[in-house]
This record gives sequence, structure tokens and C-alpha cells, in this order.
Amino acid sequence: MPDDLPDQPYAASAASASAPPPLPPKTRPPLQDRTGLAILLMCATSFIFALQDGFSRVLGEAYPPVLVVMIRYWIFAAFVIVLVARQPGGLKRAIRTRRPVTQIVRGAILALEVVIMVEAFVRLGLVETHAVFAAYPLLVAALSGPVLGERVGWRRWTAIGIGFAGILVILQPGSGVMRIEALLPFVAALMFALYGLLTRHVARDDPSIVSFFWTGVSGAAAITLVGIWDWEWLAPVDWIWMAGLCICGMTSHYLMIRAYELAEASVLQPFAFTQLVWVSMMGVGIFGEVLRPNVVLGTVIVVAAGLFTLWRARVKSV
Repeated sequence: MPDDLPDQPYAASAASASAPPPLPPKTRPPLQDRTGLAILLMCATSFIFALQDGFSRVLGEAYPPVLVVMIRYWIFAAFVIVLVARQPGGLKRAIRTRRPVTQIVRGAILALEVVIMVEAFVRLGLVETHAVFAAYPLLVAALSGPVLGERVGWRRWTAIGIGFAGILVILQPGSGVMRIEALLPFVAALMFALYGLLTRHVARDDPSIVSFFWTGVSGAAAITLVGIWDWEWLAPVDWIWMAGLCICGMTSHYLMIRAYELAEASVLQPFAFTQLVWVSMMGVGIFGEVLRPNVVLGTVIVVAAGLFTLWRARVKSV
């Protein structure tokens, strides 16, 4: 199992627990690079992530978001345990971490981030939530210095500044239409960026199988401590939505893992942004959201700046 983790793909989906580190099923590198198939798998994964967000919004409108996320995390944790148990060394290997506190903290941060995303889906809709959340690669770049001690050059700082200008285009502060709820996806993006940086931090000592295990288990434990107080039984029809949510979660993670087996993360990352296209179509076509011109323009700016920072980070690491 390689110790280095690929950068986190774009995946804000509440159902997917926001894309924990991919877990290769073997301890050796991929036997062959099948980039075309890997890209198709990543696009399919992004589509399923969008479906999960739709399920999350439907359930989040009827129940407390923390309850929805808690039930989803229970299933996700079971999926992680089963998957990890089949790896070399099994659960005994996965439990052993050199940074238990950091692993627990990152799992809890991710669980809380997912709750905030579901709340944003309900209050803002899928389109505007994802438009703002797309800034998370910029936040990763901005925080990599103080958190990991990495050097961020002027090119990436320029891209970060341009990306935040794109966020202002989306939010339109001073126009009289900006709502305090618009800060929810930005806070979620900040938390997801911190989660990604902590993942890279623990990767210095723990292999990805360990981080994958602690993401699911510690996140489920943390969200249960908070969400169990809001417990209520779902209506029979809503268990169908929850089943769809859980099935999509497991399927998306399997496809994402397969994609990373077949191609490098740097190749796949741009195609993960196709989730923005799917959620926009779903938000407009199913939930009746309005795709405002400023949101489209701002999203293009943010995504372009984010892709540039990812590319520069990859260039600097070579």
C-alpha cells in the first residue's frame, strides 16, 4: 500500500462522506495505465455523487441534516470496515495509527462538513452550494503554508486571488441579495480543505488504508454523539430514498477506487469537476433552481483558478 495519498478529488457529496482517500486493493502499483477507462469511471463517479446530493437534499428537507448524515455514516462505516478487512493485514493493520488524535480530528471535521453541506443544499440549493464549494482547492493552496509548511509561489497566490474574486461574483456582496446562508458552503469548503491537508499530514506516517479506516469509523462515532439526540424513524417511503443514498455511496466509492487504480490522480482531477455540470442540471431540472448568469460566470472563474492551483502543485511536486 503506497504511503502517499493523491490529492482529494472534487466531491462535496454528503452521501459519499466527501470522498475519503482512495484505497487501492493491492499493495503493488497498477498493472497498467488505462486512462480512457479511468476517465469514464471518474465521470460516472461524479454523476453518482450528484445523485447522492439530490437524495441528501430531499431527505434534508424532511429531517434534521445531522440525522440524515448519521444514518448515512453508519452504512459508510460498515462499508469501510468490510472493504478494509479484505486488504492485506485486515483490520488489525488499519487500526494501528501513529497519529490517533489527528486521525480522529480529521474524521470529525469531515462529518461536520457533510452536515453543513446538507444544510446548504436545503437553504441554497444544489447549484449555488456547489458553485461556492468549488473554491476548496484554492483554500487548500492558501492553507498549505501555515498547516504543512509548504511554499506557495506568486502564481498560485494570484490564482487564489482570482478564484476568490469569482466567489464574490457568485455571492454579489453589496447587491442586496446576498444571504448569510451563502457562507455555509464556504465554511464547508474551508473544513474540507483542512480535512484534505490533515490527510496529507497523516500520510507522512500512516498508509492510506489506515486513513481510509479512520475516516469512516471516527466520523461515524463523532456524528453519532451529536446526531443520536435528533433520532426519529423515517417514513417508509423515505427509507427508499435513504437506501438509494447508501447504494450510491458505496457504488461511487468503488468506482472511484477503480479509477485511481487505472490512472494517476492528476489526470483524473479535472474530470471530477463534471459533478458541477450534473448538479446544475439536477438543480434546475428537478428542484426548479435558477441558474443565474453571475453564478455561471463566477463558477467558471473559481474552477479555472482551482485547476490552475492543482496543476501548479503537481508541477512543483515533480
